[in-house]
Amino acid sequence: MKKILVLVMIAMATAGSAFAENPVKYETLYKLNNDVTFNSMARYLNADEDQKDQLKYVFLKTEDKIKSALKNEDLTAADKALRFNLANAKYILSAEQYKKYIAVLNVSIYYNGEDMMADNNVK
Repeated sequence: MKKILVLVMIAMATAGSAFAENPVKYETLYKLNNDVTFNSMARYLNADEDQKDQLKYVFLKTEDKIKSALKNEDLTAADKALRFNLANAKYILSAEQYKKYIAVLNVSIYYNGEDMMADNNVK
């Protein structure tokens, strides 16, 4: 169990540092505010109305934070915005929904030729 926890922590740390190296990787998070993308994501996650409202707010805040960080060339702030998104999504969604959310983000990034965003091992 401890080994799995350590591996998850290493994966999360690696994902955050991989994003900080290349600001282009943050573009996947911009797409979450697109109405079609958001509605498709919410439908795939089987999110209820409260979850949809909370996710929409988190996605808007994430986009604002990332835009501001990248405008100022502050990759540390951009990384914090990414972590803000992941932490809040994990809080809002059930464990199963969060696994699906991470899987969708990882697949999106993979098909754009990028590294994985986060590990989807949720307890």
